[in-house]
Amino acid sequence: MARIAAAAVALSVALSAFGAAGSAVAGTQTFGASDARRCMNAAFAGSTATTALEWCNMALAEGLLTPANRVGTLVNRGVLLMNRRDYASALADFEAALAMSPASGEALFNRGSVRIAQGRFSEGMADIDRSLALGLRQPEKAFYNRAIAREELSDAAGAYRDYLEAARLKPDWGLPRQELARFTVQRR
Repeated sequence: MARIAAAAVALSVALSAFGAAGSAVAGTQTFGASDARRCMNAAFAGSTATTALEWCNMALAEGLLTPANRVGTLVNRGVLLMNRRDYASALADFEAALAMSPASGEALFNRGSVRIAQGRFSEGMADIDRSLALGLRQPEKAFYNRAIAREELSDAAGAYRDYLEAARLKPDWGLPRQELARFTVQRR
């Protein structure tokens, strides 16, 4: 299931001990050179590096994170673990994030993505459906992963619609277009 897409969470980390403002990431201002920020950047970059996991672990251990930033860091660490195909550990992080914030669309989306990667397609689709209802920063990834699940559950028409929506939402993303090229559409 190498084609599953993950979504990192942009954090707004304000640690006055670090001072200067950093750059905006995904529309959220990030402050300081914190471990949480490095964890977030690594998750957005699709890293599999052990160092990136260490940044997440240090950020979570420091105890300086707001509850929202703790949830975001758990999601980001889960994304890094998912990138490494450590699905059990990733799932644990997404579950911990959801225990703190049951309405976290990103945590639900990523939990659904892990479930799809594990072959638990119906459960994964249910999580992704809920995440879309709650709102996501990158909904195209949710449609893409849901399309994978639909295809595995023999719902070719639903998969086609979801790949099409992913391509519509992010026209410059090649993966949905590659998947769409496999389909033949017939009008009835």
